[in-house]
Amino acid sequence: MKDRGVLKIKIMLAVIKTGGKQYLVSPNKRIKIEKIAGKEGDKIEFNEVLLVQKEKNIEIGKPLIKNARVIAKILNQGRGEKIIIFKYKPKKRYQKKAGHRQHFTEIEIKEIIAT
Repeated sequence: MKDRGVLKIKIMLAVIKTGGKQYLVSPNKRIKIEKIAGKEGDKIEFNEVLLVQKEKNIEIGKPLIKNARVIAKILNQGRGEKIIIFKYKPKKRYQKKAGHRQHFTEIEIKEIIAT
């Protein structure tokens, strides 16, 4: 992926959108996001960039910033802690107990690029 004749500017901060959520990211930051396809060690690219900060200038997308992307590395595919769901109705002898463990992908942000 070499871009010839395009100036690459290193960014300090960005907001990306993935899994229906927005995440504030910066280089070398580790975050857990909704599960995405890929193996540990794979590089992934996020093209839905909503905001970037270049030194003191902040650029906000309408709704996305063109030619901006965030490159990350998958560190881990896993499941979160168990959450207990308990439903109860008094005087009706109804109670139901269930558990849930959400799948996640842990990533490390390598670089943020806006051309």
